[in-house]
Parts: sequence; C-alpha cells; structure tokens
Amino acid sequence: MARRPLPRITNSGNDRIVRGRELARSAAENATDVLHPLITITRGLRRLAAAGRHRWSGTPKDRRGPLLFLLASIVLVVAFLPFGPLLATITLMAAAAWHGRDRTASRPTGPDEAQTKRLESLYEALVPYFSAPEDPAPLFTHGGDWAKAFVSYAFDGTGRVSQLTIRYPAYFTDGEAASRARIEQLLHTKSGRGREYRFEWDEEGNQLTVTALPPLSVDIAAQHFVTAPGETVLGFTDPAGVQRTLPVTSGTDRRDVPPVVWRTGVRSTEPHLLAVGGPGSGTTTLLRSIALQTLRHSDVLIVEGGGTGEYACLAGRAGVLAVECDLTGALAGLEWAVHETERRLIAMNRARQAGQPPPDDTRRPLWLLLDRPTVLGQLAAADGRRDPQSLLQVPLRHGRAAGVTVVVAEQFDGMECLSDPVRQHTRARVALGTASAAQLEAVLGTRPPTTATADMPPGRGYARLGTGPVHRLQVPATPDPYDEATSEAHRQAVLSLLPERIAPADGGPADVTDVTAEDRTGPDAVAKVAAEG
Repeated sequence: MARRPLPRITNSGNDRIVRGRELARSAAENATDVLHPLITITRGLRRLAAAGRHRWSGTPKDRRGPLLFLLASIVLVVAFLPFGPLLATITLMAAAAWHGRDRTASRPTGPDEAQTKRLESLYEALVPYFSAPEDPAPLFTHGGDWAKAFVSYAFDGTGRVSQLTIRYPAYFTDGEAASRARIEQLLHTKSGRGREYRFEWDEEGNQLTVTALPPLSVDIAAQHFVTAPGETVLGFTDPAGVQRTLPVTSGTDRRDVPPVVWRTGVRSTEPHLLAVGGPGSGTTTLLRSIALQTLRHSDVLIVEGGGTGEYACLAGRAGVLAVECDLTGALAGLEWAVHETERRLIAMNRARQAGQPPPDDTRRPLWLLLDRPTVLGQLAAADGRRDPQSLLQVPLRHGRAAGVTVVVAEQFDGMECLSDPVRQHTRARVALGTASAAQLEAVLGTRPPTTATADMPPGRGYARLGTGPVHRLQVPATPDPYDEATSEAHRQAVLSLLPERIAPADGGPADVTDVTAEDRTGPDAVAKVAAEG
C-alpha cells in the first residue's frame, strides 16, 4: 500500500491571524478616536457622582432633610421653566466634559534654558572638528542649529549630559584613531569630568553615541563564586558587556552582577594572563583573588618579586607549593616548574599513545603566580645569575597542554623589562589603575571604548581576553588579612577562603632551594623537601 504524504502546513493561517490582529488594532484605534467625547463625558459623570456621594456622606444627618428639600425645589423649578430640562442637560454634559478631561500635566518637550546652553556649548566646541571650508552645506557652523546635529540627548539629575547621539559629516576621518581620540577627549571635557563615558562609533551611519556610565560597585569582597572548574572570576563589569551574571553577597544583600570570567585549560585560547598597573592599583589584589579561587582545585606556586610579604597568608596552606620572595627560591621553584611541565607532557603523550587516559598526577592544574618578576631579574643581572623570566618559556609555550597556567603581574614602569615569551603568550590582559591611552593600548592591544576618571579606586581598570572586547573591570576586594589597615569584614572574608594550614614535619618553613633534578618529578616535590627538613 502506497504511503500518503503528510499534509503540508502552510503559512496562510498565520498570515490571516496577523492581518486580523492588524485590523482589530486599527479598528480599536479608530473607535477610540470616534468615541473619545463619549468616554470623556462618561468619566466626568463618574467623577461628579463620586463627588456627590462624598458630599452626601460628609453632610450631618440633621441637615440631610433640608438639603433634599432644596434639591427637589431646584428640580421642580427647572422642570417648569421653558427649555429648562434641555438647558439642565446641556449644563450637566458640559460639567461632565470639564471634569472628565485628561488632567495629566504636559511635560516639556525640549530642554530648559540651562540644558540648551550646554548643548550649544557642545555644538560650538565640535565645529572646528566637524566642518570644512569647502563644504557647501555644513552641518556644523558657528551659530548654527544644534538640533540638526544632535539626534537625541538626555540629562541626569544634576543637569549634565548623560546620553548624546551626534550626527557628523561623512568626510570626517572616523577611521583614524587620532581623530576619534580628539573628539572623545573634547566630549569628555565638555560633558563633565569625574565620570566614565562610553563612545560608540557608527561609521556606517555617521553617528557617535556618548553615554555616561555609572560607577562600578566596589563593595564586593572575596567569596566563593559559582563557577565551573577552569573558570576564574577576574572581576565585575557592566551589564551590557557580558551575557552572564553571578550571585554575590555584599554585606547582607544578595544580588546578581555581570562578571568577567577567564577560562583556562586545554581548550582555552587565552591560557596565560598578564596584569599591569601602577603602585596601589590592585595587581597584587588580583593575584591574591586568583589564588584563592584556584586553590579549590589546583596547586599554586607563588613568586613575589617585591618582597613585601603580601602573600604570607598563603604560606603553608594546602595546595600552596611554596611562596618564594628571594632570588634563590624563585629560581629553584621555577626550575621545578619547568621539569614538572616536561614531565606532564611526557606522561600524557605516553598515555595517549597507549590509548589510556592521562595519569592522575597530571590532571590537577598547576598555577604559577609571579608578582613583579622584573625586580628579581634585576637582582639576577647584578649577581650574574639567570633571569627567572627565562624559566617561563616552557610553561608558557606548553602550559595549556600540560595543565600549567602562568599569571604575571607587573607595573607600567617595568613593562620594558618583560621578556618576549611573556609578552607573546599572555593573551589575557588586565590593566589597572590610572594610565594614559598609550599605556592602555600597549597592554590591551587597543584603546578602551570608555574614558577613565582621574581618581580610580584600587582594583578598577580594564580587561581584554584575547582579541575580544575591552571590558571595564572591578576586582573583588581581596586585601592582605594580616595588614592592620584591612577592615574586619574583608579580613574575615579572606580568612574564610584560605585552605587549612599544613605544617612541615620538623616545624620549619618549607623551602624549594635544594630540590634536585631527580626530585622534580611531581607536584609534591616541595612538600617532600619540607618533610626532609
């Protein structure tokens, strides 16, 4: 028996439904226009009746009788007058129409005098940049009409411009970074300092949209974030920048905020990170926040070039292989990391060739956190020893396959001393603190679409993952819990995230200085040396 084809579903029914909805909507709008006087009179009658009931309920009972007699007398007089009922009906309809009118106050359609002066000032300031002598019909002229150039505008509660869309001539060189930077600097100055602005250039439509951004929240402290293994929260950004939110706790409040999540692992395109900032910008806070997040499922080796003891709270903790502050310990620890990376690669390659899963001792990620390694490089050059950065080439190049992640934090004045492998393989970038446009471009690879304020709080800056967009960033507050200036709330937040302390066998501090090449065969080499004393 031959199969019958299934009936074909056509779109004619949907088209009829859409046309029916349009007809019903247009009919309702026309009916509203036609019946508008009747609707107004009905609303007025309802209001008059409500006013009469309110007046009757407010009248004392001993005066209601005379009031009824007075109303009955008026009705009789009107009934016996010539054209009395008609005049009474017309009067009642007029009163109902008056009371039924729309009483909503009409808002002003244009800017007030102060706002108009601000727009005129912006327009006059843009004339030298958006005009040309050979233009027969210039859009920007001195004393011209600003309404033709400003498509939309908005003001905040203080009377300053919060949003502005500018239409500029097509011959403006909006494809050149220098031309765009001049316009952005001018608008930032004229629109009001002390705020961050986002500039969105529509080269195809010849329009520029300027938006005043609200400040990022600085009250989010270190805590357990809801992330998957291999995900690290660098900080938090604007809601329009990312498509994800995380629940966070700030004091007694709990809310969802958009994070900047950095993904590491075998499939990551940005396996290593470079954070650059000025003194007090928050790069150490960022590394401390990363360490607290990764210690839940990784081993961490910390090299502190500044020697200020900012990571003393992590020394001797579970998962922390070592916290090295001197040149000898840093060289020994990084040399062990090189051998560990090679060992993992060899073990994983052998397992892959045998058709087996990777060994268990290669699955736990290893993180190398280096804070200001150029300081140790200068000490090594003075002593004629090896630069610690030269030992990062193997972990940087093969770290993604071996499960090794490198995070380097440096200051702007030490960027020139960073080695080429560090610059080439750290595709995730973070720039914190106050910096010039040239410094931000050198770190991020492009200019950020927003302007920074003169006084930026610690941990505030920008982040860019690979070739993605530049995000505003606010690092979670993760101060040193041993610092006397740290508040009690932040101290307890950091201490609650620290792993349990593991004391060495002889009670002495762990050291990796005397680790030999034969002992550098696994992530427990540092603990082995500590146990041997």
